[in-house]
Amino acid sequence: MVNAKRPLSVLNRRGLTLVELLVALMVTSIVLAAVATLAFAMGSAYETNDDTSQKQAQVRFVTLRISELIRHCKLICGAHGDDLAVWRADDNDDGQVNIGELVYIECGSSGEHLQLCEFTSSSNTAISLDSIRAFSTDWWLAYSSDVNYTRLIPQCSSVQFGFDVAPPQSRFVSISFDLIENGVVHTYQVGAGLRGWAGNLLNQAGDGFVSDDD
Repeated sequence: MVNAKRPLSVLNRRGLTLVELLVALMVTSIVLAAVATLAFAMGSAYETNDDTSQKQAQVRFVTLRISELIRHCKLICGAHGDDLAVWRADDNDDGQVNIGELVYIECGSSGEHLQLCEFTSSSNTAISLDSIRAFSTDWWLAYSSDVNYTRLIPQCSSVQFGFDVAPPQSRFVSISFDLIENGVVHTYQVGAGLRGWAGNLLNQAGDGFVSDDD
């Protein structure tokens, strides 16, 4: 009687059973799901940190720029709802406001941004206080047609200006605004006092400049 035996190579060729294959697929799907979840969480965290870093950089920039402007300016010439007219400096030392010395802090009709508007004209024509109007009225076109815009915060809301007393007697200015960071509204405020306030140049009524400064 012959005892037939299968070759060893045939026995080693046995493949995976259906159950083993299903188990392997299940383990693989679990690992892939975990990797995808981790990648999504890391991407969300990166976007959150990136948005926060960008908004904080904007706040630092606007705080530095506006604080320096207010501290070193000569006068807050007027507040016109959605902007401030600031006499930046008396460059030619004539005791009067010239168009190139004037800067507007402008926030838009809905308070949706903050930007500086500066004039490039070198004209020494004096501008009376009662001639300075809201930036949106384009009154300044008679003195200069060139304006440089510096966007401080491209998107914000609820911009409000505050003063210790009404311009041009103001010695302290604050600007508050809202920023959305990662879906949450945060309120910020920038405040500064005028170190070189030129109140001695105002007349007794406070609505214009004296003809000379004794």
